[in-house]
Amino acid sequence: MKAKDCNRIFNESVVNYHKTDKIDAASQNPYSEGSIEELLYKKNWIDTVQWHLEDLIRDPDISPAELVELKRRIDKSNQDRTDTVEKIDDWFLNFFGNIELKQGAGMNSETPAWLLDRMSILTLKVYHMAEQVERKDVGEEHINKCKLKLEILIEQSSDMELCFDQLVKDIRNGDRYMKVYRQMKMYNDNTLNPVLYKKSAQNP
Repeated sequence: MKAKDCNRIFNESVVNYHKTDKIDAASQNPYSEGSIEELLYKKNWIDTVQWHLEDLIRDPDISPAELVELKRRIDKSNQDRTDTVEKIDDWFLNFFGNIELKQGAGMNSETPAWLLDRMSILTLKVYHMAEQVERKDVGEEHINKCKLKLEILIEQSSDMELCFDQLVKDIRNGDRYMKVYRQMKMYNDNTLNPVLYKKSAQNP
């Protein structure tokens, strides 16, 4: 799996989302269940929906009830995002399971899946900055600033593709290895979040 293939799938997800541009639209994942392609598409769809949730929650006229509802939905989305990244890392762990490490092989601090997480978000930044460049309701100064930002984002995307491909190559060759630490989020856990477990104790 090359970085360009990953970004192609991310872009496909972003474009498909914007056919309706609705946060409740059903994801029509075109890839086989359990495949790396299916996981990548799912990952970006989560990111894309959350991107728009983050826009909505910043509406200065939002009601308190709507704000709370969106915040809880964003919390769930963050958990889904983390769970999906870990499934992608499981895929890579299995894929590289029989690689023989060379003597002195180094460990990479960032796993392939967490690098893909950054690439997925960057795909969204490129898409939405390109939208800003095409706006007709703003002045030339805004357009020019966004063009400069878009150029930087595109360069960053290209650099990250190189980094991903190099990391995968190094792992495949036994020059580096990946080590996965699960995200031990505490705020969603009824036994670890003090607000939740104290309330649970009060209402057995």
